[in-house]
Amino acid sequence: MPDTPLVREDAAARASSRRNLVKFAWLSIAAAIITITLKTIAWRTTGSVGLLSDAAESVVNLVAAVAVLIALIVSSRPADKNHHYGHAKAEYFSAAVEGQMIFIAAVVIIYTAIERLLNPAPLENVGIGLGISVLASVVNGLVAMVLLRAARKYRSITLRADGQHLMTDVWTSAGVVAGVALVWLTGIERLDPIIALAVGVNIIITGGKLFIESVNGLMDISMSKEDNAAVAEVLSEFVSENVHFHALRTRVSGHARFGQVHVLVPGHWTVQHAHDLVEDIEAAVRARFDDFYLVCHVEPAEDPKSYEDIGIGGYPVPAHHELVRARAQGPSQLKA
Repeated sequence: MPDTPLVREDAAARASSRRNLVKFAWLSIAAAIITITLKTIAWRTTGSVGLLSDAAESVVNLVAAVAVLIALIVSSRPADKNHHYGHAKAEYFSAAVEGQMIFIAAVVIIYTAIERLLNPAPLENVGIGLGISVLASVVNGLVAMVLLRAARKYRSITLRADGQHLMTDVWTSAGVVAGVALVWLTGIERLDPIIALAVGVNIIITGGKLFIESVNGLMDISMSKEDNAAVAEVLSEFVSENVHFHALRTRVSGHARFGQVHVLVPGHWTVQHAHDLVEDIEAAVRARFDDFYLVCHVEPAEDPKSYEDIGIGGYPVPAHHELVRARAQGPSQLKA
């Protein structure tokens, strides 16, 4: 990551902005406590394992919200002597914890549902219980929309995971309410545990998606194809007879993104000339992307060694094919 007063000031401002995200974590915790209380009352009132499964998922929401709070506090810390690239990857641990908690909740829900399926029991006070459950779902839905809006604004995987989980909980609750109401109307008691089983399978799928996303992040997954193309588009504006690019590589680390690219310039250029160009390139990319840090490696266009890594991964920059064609004819074909 380039270390200049401008970059340090910019990074500090962004870290301060991200610390403000902690308020969203507290909102999620408050919502989880409220919905746990409401759904537990609904379950105790009716005796429905479907509503019990819904309450169990809200317990997972509370644990996840606490993990979100910790992750946001840690990820907002600036780079230090032991973490030169900052602490943004802490967000992936939150997503992993949430995914694991979802699996645990699913096991509990499925076990309870199977037991009730084998030993069906009548439901009580269904109307009151459903009304309370609907109120809890409204709370979850409103908070989920707030979290997802903040996640898009700040590009936070942590808030997005928590918001998506809450929104999944809303749809799950809607299904549970509809199912329990159907049990109430038809008198078919075994429908209740079947609904709970469906809830368990659904949240296993949700947990799997979160776990895969956190693993991809820890494995330094590249930026999306669209974002890579946008970076390449910015670089293409600097392509000329004297300037070419190759080996553009990017990686995502929580809310932060990092990249590197090789810049081929005439060998007779001065260090100052090449440095000025690199500064312009990095500034142009920073102006296009928030929390993206690009490092440029300058290489002499006349040196055959500069082309040895041309095919090593990376995303192609427009006009890259012209560079390859010129290389096939020999480095001397590149104009200096």
